[in-house]
Amino acid sequence: MSNIVIIPTYKERENIEAIIKAISTLSVPFDILIIDDNSPDGTADIVKSMQLSFPNLHLLERPGKMGLGTAYITGFKWALERTYDYIYEMDADFSHDPRDLVRLYAACNVDGADLAIGSRYISGVNVVNWPLSRVLMSYIASIYVRIITGMRIMDTTAGFKCYRREVLENIRPAQIKSKGYGFQIEMKFAAWKLGYKVVEVPIIFTDRRLGASKMTGGIFNEALWGVLRMKLRSIFTGYPKR
Repeated sequence: MSNIVIIPTYKERENIEAIIKAISTLSVPFDILIIDDNSPDGTADIVKSMQLSFPNLHLLERPGKMGLGTAYITGFKWALERTYDYIYEMDADFSHDPRDLVRLYAACNVDGADLAIGSRYISGVNVVNWPLSRVLMSYIASIYVRIITGMRIMDTTAGFKCYRREVLENIRPAQIKSKGYGFQIEMKFAAWKLGYKVVEVPIIFTDRRLGASKMTGGIFNEALWGVLRMKLRSIFTGYPKR
């Protein structure tokens, strides 16, 4: 079974080499696709220099910041044009522990999940180094999403995931409307509405040690308003069950 980890980057010079090396030494083999939005700090140049030593490493460069959702859509399209069985989303900053990729893989390949989510909230609140205000914002947002959508997913905004190939083929990510952090919610919602088996794997989320966070209150508010629009659209959308 082949795996591809999609990592969008913007100004991740301080983390990119270490995250690539960490993924490449795991017991399960993973290919890595970096999607860089013209980072001014030379992130893409570091990736290019590493490609000679890491044959599992791939790079797509975009002309500028175009949104998290469009980065993943680009990556999904690239992966689906190839033969990957499992397609992962992951951050570059070590907030997601690379070792947990193996656990997400097992949830799908061994336990039969169609979408495995690295969940901060399935076994309490497992977040390290976030200020309390941000933990509350994230946790309350997940409660809000569950109320609006009816999804029984504890970490609805999680960005650490493994999709079975078939899920992305049937969701057709290019039709997802959200482009920022709301993209993460809408992709889970589509998989759930289509009747796929969604499981949450408990992880410990550790805030980045190097580099600057891309999250802002405006981005989060955009995602929350997008949930209402997504729910309204779903009333008029057919979701054929598997």
